[in-house]
Amino acid sequence: MKQTIALVDDDRNILTSVSMTLEQEGFQVRTYTDGESALQGIIARPVDLAVLDIKMPRMDGMELLQRLRARTALPVIFLTSKDEEVDEVMGLRLGADDYITKPFSQRLLIERIRALLRRNETSRAEGSGAAPSGVLVRGDLVLNETKHQCVWRGTDIQLTVTEFLLVKTLAARPGMVKSRDQLIDAAYGENIYVDDRTIDSHIKRVRKKFRAADDSFNHIETLYGIGYRYKDA
Repeated sequence: MKQTIALVDDDRNILTSVSMTLEQEGFQVRTYTDGESALQGIIARPVDLAVLDIKMPRMDGMELLQRLRARTALPVIFLTSKDEEVDEVMGLRLGADDYITKPFSQRLLIERIRALLRRNETSRAEGSGAAPSGVLVRGDLVLNETKHQCVWRGTDIQLTVTEFLLVKTLAARPGMVKSRDQLIDAAYGENIYVDDRTIDSHIKRVRKKFRAADDSFNHIETLYGIGYRYKDA
């Protein structure tokens, strides 16, 4: 079955050219010119991944992402202009999985989409660090990779694909420090470049989600200048 991509941008030239390229690559594409219609469409007919522009009429990409994140862990890629560095960081904090700066290569976008879809599938498959049932247990933390489910002390924690992979990578080896480069490779793959602040933004959001369920959560430790580690109880 073909995977479906939601492409949301108020630039009709981008919608036309990118949707044609995606369809040539074997994807089904649904296009939207504003955030409000995209939200209604994605809720009514779920997709496998969404590509969102930030600046749009009626509802911008930031608000659309927030509303989507309240309902789903759908993989999301942001399209951002070169002068929108703050928006880029805010997008990651709100839960975007990746971003691409305009103007962009359509081949790069295809590679990022395929990489994120692979990560989504991998996060749902049984991993090498998990028990045969596909469940990784670390004290009060339970990660069910097959269901893409994270539970902390009995409470479901809604994580995006990237966030889930980061938590899994850290929790698989408690006490072992993972550098930002190692976490980038684990979450994005070795052939995708992102900078260190991307990982930092994801970790901050992960902590916020866990602390919303348990304000005493302190199991993801920062080792300044080195990286992060998971502290088992």
